Amino acid sequence: MNIVLAASEAFPFCKTGGLADVVGALTQDFSRTRGTKVLLFLPRYRNIKNASSLRTVPGVFYIPVGSRLEPAQISYLKWGNALVFFVESNKYFDRPELYFTKHGDYADNDERFMFFSRAVLEACKFIGFRPDIIHAHDWQAGLLPAYLKTVYKTDAFFTRTRCMFTIHNIAYQGYFGRDSFVKAGFFEPDFTPDKFEYWGGISYLKTGIVFADKVNTVSPTYAQELLRGQNSFGLEGVLRHKGADFLGIINGIDGEVWDPQTDTMIPMGYDDESLKGKALCKAELQKLCGLPQNPDIPLCVMVSRLAYQKGVDLLPDLIRAMEGKMQFIIEGKGDPNAEHILGELAARYPSSFAFRAVVDEILAHKIYAGGDMFLMPSRFEPCGLSQMISMRYGTLPVVSKVGGLADTVKGYEGDMTAELKTGFFINEMSVNGLINALNIVLSVYCKKRVWKAMLVNAMAEDFSWENSSRQYMKCFNEILRRRF
Repeated sequence: MNIVLAASEAFPFCKTGGLADVVGALTQDFSRTRGTKVLLFLPRYRNIKNASSLRTVPGVFYIPVGSRLEPAQISYLKWGNALVFFVESNKYFDRPELYFTKHGDYADNDERFMFFSRAVLEACKFIGFRPDIIHAHDWQAGLLPAYLKTVYKTDAFFTRTRCMFTIHNIAYQGYFGRDSFVKAGFFEPDFTPDKFEYWGGISYLKTGIVFADKVNTVSPTYAQELLRGQNSFGLEGVLRHKGADFLGIINGIDGEVWDPQTDTMIPMGYDDESLKGKALCKAELQKLCGLPQNPDIPLCVMVSRLAYQKGVDLLPDLIRAMEGKMQFIIEGKGDPNAEHILGELAARYPSSFAFRAVVDEILAHKIYAGGDMFLMPSRFEPCGLSQMISMRYGTLPVVSKVGGLADTVKGYEGDMTAELKTGFFINEMSVNGLINALNIVLSVYCKKRVWKAMLVNAMAEDFSWENSSRQYMKCFNEILRRRF
């Protein structure tokens, strides 16, 4: 089976969030499946990492954008059993950030990603790779399924090609005006509510849902929430119309990248039988962040994009209320106002709260290993990776009971069930709800036997990609068997 993955980011090449981790892991997992050839397509951003061995494919091809033809080139590298291709355009991708700067989104994001989506198809033709499956991810690749079913419908090169579309977060829809539909080169009669039209314009995410052969999101509970209209941002009807072709497949984590026994980014490795290394990781993290090195005080950590979805507006009052009872360390960037407020709080409470307004992979590893508990007060969470990573590192998650968090965390209900549980649920999304949840956590933290039982159980959880990858491959085979 020839598989093409198309996404706007993938670890370890370019990353702003969990999308990159998922796409990178899936690429590697698919490529290890017998009988597959896997290509990953990414934009060639200015700051691509791990690309020292890039080779350029000779030649230039052209992508229609409105009335213009924009030149495109591709370069590639071998990554395990997969090939990673980068779509090159100085005009669209040679920029300091992937999607936006502190001044807001790039004004031409519509053109940037219509160019990318169509360039993926033209690049396949350019190198002579006929995909059986194109697996497109999030709104940035949402036009790919539509191009296949409309503009390239009569192109013999793609006669057997089918498309799966994955929604990582439905809140980000890539909505643009009607002129973007025109620039993309689609056909005017298709600008209807059942196809492209969405509130007078075009949503790249909705387009991907409508035209893909199969659609999934990244956890079963999140899929059900979306069908019920819970944080579905107006797209529940479109998803219901897909019927059995919409499903939830839980994400996994890369067990080689996230392994406390072999992690070279933390001060000392450890496992669930020997936790001496975890105690050292906590002490070193406290020291690194300027907090008192007290092994007995609970350390609550968080690595997150700073956004309303993630409950960051509740954190200042929570930190004030819990001051003196526990320490907090937060790493993340996002809402400038949230960054400012958290920075001020860190200056006011230097002995109990440290804040780092960065996206730093090495620091993140240290935080996952050094914390006692990991906070995720999300208002909605498609899947979440942090709770899985934190469990692998023996840092018990404290999470809202939504989406993938509900699917992956077994919430504590009392001492009698501790050996079966892996974390704690926040039962009310409010400051008081968070305070109540953390007070329960503190009451358990004092019971060392119970806490260790939960910690060991959390570290034993299996969040590998093997099962998820099998479900994706099953979907691929289902849609390839269909006759059109």
